[in-house]
Amino acid sequence: MNSTVIDKHIEVEPAAVRVWVEGKIIFIELTDRRIIGFPADRFKILKDATEEQLGKVELRLDGYALRWEELDEDITVPGIVNGNFQLS
Repeated sequence: MNSTVIDKHIEVEPAAVRVWVEGKIIFIELTDRRIIGFPADRFKILKDATEEQLGKVELRLDGYALRWEELDEDITVPGIVNGNFQLS
């Protein structure tokens, strides 16, 4: 008898289920329950945004992106998780 073993290990990047802003710090809660916070000044466009503008963030693409419509800025959640910031 022959047998075949198939490895079905599929790695899925976590998505955000919630986003909020406290002062100039942006927080995301991920599907795996981690919470990540980062300063807005890590991104060129967000650096000069007011707290009110930062607070108008929305989750997009099923939690894989953050969007600030008024600022015309998008940031990917996998990029945040991997620490890819625009250090200016």
